[in-house]
Amino acid sequence: MHALAVALVLLHGVVTLGPTRPVCADGVSCTKPAAHVELVFRRGTSAPVRVRTDAQGRYAVRLRRGTYSVAVSPPPRIGSGLQPRTFALRAPRRLDFRLDTGIR
Repeated sequence: MHALAVALVLLHGVVTLGPTRPVCADGVSCTKPAAHVELVFRRGTSAPVRVRTDAQGRYAVRLRRGTYSVAVSPPPRIGSGLQPRTFALRAPRRLDFRLDTGIR
């Protein structure tokens, strides 16, 4: 198959970081945009695709259809990391991620 004939699918969304404080109060956000974070998308043995979020935590990337794992680079030293960690991409979609800070 010719490289240009491979259809890429748009994936976009927002990455949030949280919790941002040890005690979260009702009516006060306990998350914030994960600004300028590098996301690394992997599908099988294909080369990873990297994209950086903007100041509002937004990202957009075009990927081939398939099942992907995703992580942040560099990996966080505390917290449970990025959620979700895997997803299937079949059609254009919005997918938001949460980056756990480990604050408890």
